[in-house]
Amino acid sequence: MGKQLLRSGTSVGANYRAVCRSRSKAEFVAKLGVVVEEADESAFWLELLIESGTFRKEKLEALLNEARELTALFNASRTTTRRS
Repeated sequence: MGKQLLRSGTSVGANYRAVCRSRSKAEFVAKLGVVVEEADESAFWLELLIESGTFRKEKLEALLNEARELTALFNASRTTTRRS
């Protein structure tokens, strides 16, 4: 689970960097979709680490909240860009 979290968590940053280099609106929206998926997957792995008893909720709660907030932020950006 930890390795999966590392992969999805670092993928958020790498893919967001690619979003910033998009050449078109369609490419921006598509790449931002990958960022949303990876951020949501990171939240999933954090939830699983808590639910499995591997870590106490208090230890990961701040990270989980941030992962959820980032997922919502990136998703809102994608939705706004699609509509404009």
